[in-house]
Amino acid sequence: SPGAEPSRRMQQPLPPYEVLPAGVSMEELPRSTSVLLEEPPRPPRDHLVWSFFTTLYGNFCCLGLLAFVFSVKSRDRKVLGDYGGAQSYASTAKWLNITALVVNIIIVIIVITLVALAVSGVLSHMNHPPSYGQN
Repeated sequence: SPGAEPSRRMQQPLPPYEVLPAGVSMEELPRSTSVLLEEPPRPPRDHLVWSFFTTLYGNFCCLGLLAFVFSVKSRDRKVLGDYGGAQSYASTAKWLNITALVVNIIIVIIVITLVALAVSGVLSHMNHPPSYGQN
């Protein structure tokens, strides 16, 4: 019949219910609600300050500048809520900073060694009196 068709369309599907076991009534069940609150994930560190100082004081082969760029990208991702992308950029910035730091330490050691050798060579020549044609 045509009148029965609209009533079927108007009926909404029922939500799934579990049937109570025999002998259990609704009055016997506890009436409580549990709400689970999840702590939001901690935003990753972007190493922006470290990258800034690496750019200023240890910019060997532009590693500090690259670290600074990746730190800024990490901060942008963090502001947008993309913690995965922020962590990726922050990790790259961290390793660029570490690489720049190690290279700068090696350069300082080499310069100190060369200066020490040059000074010791100059001092060794100053301590020996010149010999003038002694046969």
